[in-house]
Amino acid sequence: MTYSKHSSRPAGEVEARLRDAAVRHKFGVLNVLDIEQTLKSKGFELGRVCRVFDVCNPQAAAKALTLEMKISAVLPCRISIFAENGGCTIATVNPTDLFQATGLSGVKELAAEIERGMVAMIEEAA
Repeated sequence: MTYSKHSSRPAGEVEARLRDAAVRHKFGVLNVLDIEQTLKSKGFELGRVCRVFDVCNPQAAAKALTLEMKISAVLPCRISIFAENGGCTIATVNPTDLFQATGLSGVKELAAEIERGMVAMIEEAA
């Protein structure tokens, strides 16, 4: 399942707000994929902003990887920001659902903790 929030703010402003919120919630932005530009470089026009942020809470990641290295297959977490309806939408796959999909045990509480942080970041960014 996904969590999303629409904002009337422009994507650039929401991106800056997301970066600030990430710091407040002890997450780091590891990478930003500019999907619009990537597709354009391949000859396809998306026609609107679409950026995907790889985010990570290093303390939570270390804990998760100590429990089970296979969890690395779903890390880092991702938050997308895309232009929509005169503003933009911020969306993520719920970490609780993502971690559950791995079938690994012992990560439910940790996934819920990560999800709370990600939802808070999205709410603040919007």
